[in-house]
Amino acid sequence: MQVAVMGAGSWGTVFSMILADAGCDVVLWTRSEEIVTEVNESRSNSAYHPGLVLPANICATTVASEALANAELVILALPAQTLRSNLSEWGGEIPADTVVVSLIKGIELGTSMRMSEVVSDAAGIPPQRIAVVSGPNLAHEIAAREPAATTVACINEDSARKVQDACTTEYFRPYYTTDVLGVELAGALKNVIALANGMAVGLGYGENSQAAIMTRGLAELSRLGVALGAHPYTFSGLSGVGDLIATCQSPLSRNRTIGVYLGEGMTIEQAETATKTTSEGVKSCAPLLELARKYSVEMPITEQVVNVIHHGKSPYEVLQAFMARSTRSETGHREHE
Repeated sequence: MQVAVMGAGSWGTVFSMILADAGCDVVLWTRSEEIVTEVNESRSNSAYHPGLVLPANICATTVASEALANAELVILALPAQTLRSNLSEWGGEIPADTVVVSLIKGIELGTSMRMSEVVSDAAGIPPQRIAVVSGPNLAHEIAAREPAATTVACINEDSARKVQDACTTEYFRPYYTTDVLGVELAGALKNVIALANGMAVGLGYGENSQAAIMTRGLAELSRLGVALGAHPYTFSGLSGVGDLIATCQSPLSRNRTIGVYLGEGMTIEQAETATKTTSEGVKSCAPLLELARKYSVEMPITEQVVNVIHHGKSPYEVLQAFMARSTRSETGHREHE
């Protein structure tokens, strides 16, 4: 299968490797001439994965039309807030009937759109041809070809299976679902919960505190997802609790790492400078909270993360505010004997 991967960052590079290992011919697009030269001449992308030798069936280009020509799958591995502007440049060159796959875990600022909605709106791609991939997929672990699993979601089952077939290897196992809404919401919101969990780590709190944040965070993303029409089972799967655990617990997680820096006393500007990477949770927390308020869904952890990121509150202050909330039933409903 001929595949275009648009974006040569950490996850885009590793997903290209997965596709190539699965037998696809991959063209990797980036704006960086340096990365193109290194991929084509040295089979590497040392800026993101030093030491990784890329398969020979990956080539790179800075020309979007070259990457997109004859592509049977187009993989989007770009920062959430640049997706629309990129699609405005070359979205019209995506071949007809091609399935477009988002690897992006975020919500667009200003519109509160999920990434599949941005693809449809900006490039005119029908939802039947838009898939998303989301799960506990820390790029540096997969670069070492450690066993991992993920979820492929598309409202069209045939399209989901096509993507699944294209990225199945001996170390990477994709499952499919038609619940695009649930998978995308879980992927975006778990980054916000990881920021909160990282703050707890930075403050020196242990496993009990972190387990409480993750569990109540899972309740938040489940509540929001179900309110918007997602299937509740999605949140107990790979794209829900699976991704939440990996992102909250691993030092490889960018969102958790920024949270740790915030808990240790850095400002958000200092934390982002120290990580030198994009944190989708920082960008997505406010639009996710707006979405929750629109649907009258309580999301206290997300609200406190927004208070730290956008309103200058300290992590200690907001975690104490979360703990001071009135007690209630764990399920949020009246319990009946």
